[in-house]
Amino acid sequence: MSPTSLPLLLLLLWLFPAVSSVGVNYGTLGNNLPPPKKVAQLLQSTLIDKVKIYDTNPEILDAFSNTGIDLIVAVENNHVSNISSDVAAADEWFSTRVAPFIPATSVVAIAVGNEYLTTDSDHLAQNALVQAIQNLHGVLLARGLHRKIKITTPHSMAVLASSFPPSSSTFALELIPTMTSIVGFLADSGAPFMINAYPYFAYRDNPGKIDLDYALLGNTTAVRDPDGLVYGNMLDAQIDAVRSAINALGFGNRTIQITVSESGWPSKGDTGDKTATPENAKTYNTRLIERAQSGKGTPMKPKEKVEVFVFSLFNENKKGGKATERNFGILNGDGSKVYEIDLSCSFCSGNGGGNGGGGLGFGEKAVNAVRGPSVWCVAKPHAAEEVLQAVLDFCCGPGGVDCREIYGNGDCFEPNKVHAHSSYAMNVYYQMHGRNYWNCDFKGTGLVTFTDPSYGRCRYAQQ
Repeated sequence: MSPTSLPLLLLLLWLFPAVSSVGVNYGTLGNNLPPPKKVAQLLQSTLIDKVKIYDTNPEILDAFSNTGIDLIVAVENNHVSNISSDVAAADEWFSTRVAPFIPATSVVAIAVGNEYLTTDSDHLAQNALVQAIQNLHGVLLARGLHRKIKITTPHSMAVLASSFPPSSSTFALELIPTMTSIVGFLADSGAPFMINAYPYFAYRDNPGKIDLDYALLGNTTAVRDPDGLVYGNMLDAQIDAVRSAINALGFGNRTIQITVSESGWPSKGDTGDKTATPENAKTYNTRLIERAQSGKGTPMKPKEKVEVFVFSLFNENKKGGKATERNFGILNGDGSKVYEIDLSCSFCSGNGGGNGGGGLGFGEKAVNAVRGPSVWCVAKPHAAEEVLQAVLDFCCGPGGVDCREIYGNGDCFEPNKVHAHSSYAMNVYYQMHGRNYWNCDFKGTGLVTFTDPSYGRCRYAQQ
């Protein structure tokens, strides 16, 4: 590489930030769900690039190895107490449940419990949650993994004393000492504050007081906060309510990212629930995914993006509670869509084009794709086209890649898409420079894959 090549590439990439990622929650309380390997294969053909699970299921961790999809694993609520007992217990949990699968599986966070502080408070000690978080962080520190894997815990909106108006929100009085410790830890470690936010429940319980379109992220209703901020949808108001509660603890001058760890809308409910319909679920989740991809902030912090995890991937027929709880999925157990929703990407690793079909798999695998010791570099499905165009210009110019195969008469010209062309060029560059992992970074838009991305007459080079 010439001395001017790297600065040029960095400048081009800096000008075009990557599109925000879209996450999904993958629950497994069903007896009709596809095997994890099939699920991982499915998601590689979609725009989903982060998956949150509710345990450390070894089948799932193994299935997502070398997929380029980030995974958030969890300590179940009934294991929090044991992990809080001492660092050795936390180390044993990590050593047996997570360590065997990394780095092949990209585990980026551990969620300690789920809505722990507002679940069965008679049996779950608040201080155990804080200690478990600290113990696991100590394990990561000792292994040098604390920058790669973050420790956090998802909360329900019930941790707030009230959520409206957003600017006046505070945490429930009895939770303030615990929340102060947790938020302080998150601020120091750079981990996100996770909140499970559901406008559906707020609307279902108060249909006469809340406009449906406001709950469905419609942005046609203007709800005014006494501080002067205007909210077009309830989710933004819920996020800012959490932000105000964090600020009220004295952390207003600290950087704490808020992640919506769960949000969704059910397609079916109990008799009399006229809100849980496929039409409303489609509207909400389509808008939720669009919001996640946009990288937009909230009225209180318009430039601060909010990561979102859709709830959930599958309907789970063995889940307890009301019918609503079993019908939050965007897919049925057989992989067919509950309602039409676009999860396709224009050019995914191992994907022949993604057609949004009804069965398990939104796209077909590449012709003659094989697995083996060879590795390739391709563009991530969610990467911004502007960034990929900059990468393409670099590779085919100063980077020295022979790009004739992606020109008009070349075997790799079709599909004539930036994702496809940049993948080809990135792979050639990667192979030319010795297949070092940093040669397939391109500011986070490149992905190393063990699946041959070749298709038809288009052959991807390998060393």
